[in-house]
Amino acid sequence: MPKLAHKQQKLAVLIDAENVRHLNLRAILQRAACYGTLLVKRAYADWSLAKMRDYRNVLYENAIEAMQVVSYAKGKNAADIALCLNAMDLVHTGHFDGVCLVSSDSDLTHLALRLRQEGVRVYGFGERQTPRGFVMACSSFIYTDGLGLAKRSHGSA
Repeated sequence: MPKLAHKQQKLAVLIDAENVRHLNLRAILQRAACYGTLLVKRAYADWSLAKMRDYRNVLYENAIEAMQVVSYAKGKNAADIALCLNAMDLVHTGHFDGVCLVSSDSDLTHLALRLRQEGVRVYGFGERQTPRGFVMACSSFIYTDGLGLAKRSHGSA
């Protein structure tokens, strides 16, 4: 795949909403838009959970599609699995040059590696606590601690 100028890239933004502060999303999307056109913006979580309530307005205000994922067993991370499956489906359409993975844990490391094997650029977004393996698996990684409201809202999630 030929290298495209950042603004020519077609990107999908896939958010592990159970692992990312909702207050950072607008700033994350603005930064992601520096790398190309955001064709798809999706956030994965069990939206019926009370802890996800504050996220809903942010999704609406930023035109992010809420992907409902129900975990059929306690402690299983169904949202990560759904995100991974969806990422591969999107890439195999041939319409995307890159994927922005928004998460601060290591669960998406293998996905980032696999996407890069497919020739897709992977832009990772996460906090400084993000495990080094995930950071290194991405083509580029942007720390979100300094974006948006993260520093002022450190205690909220």
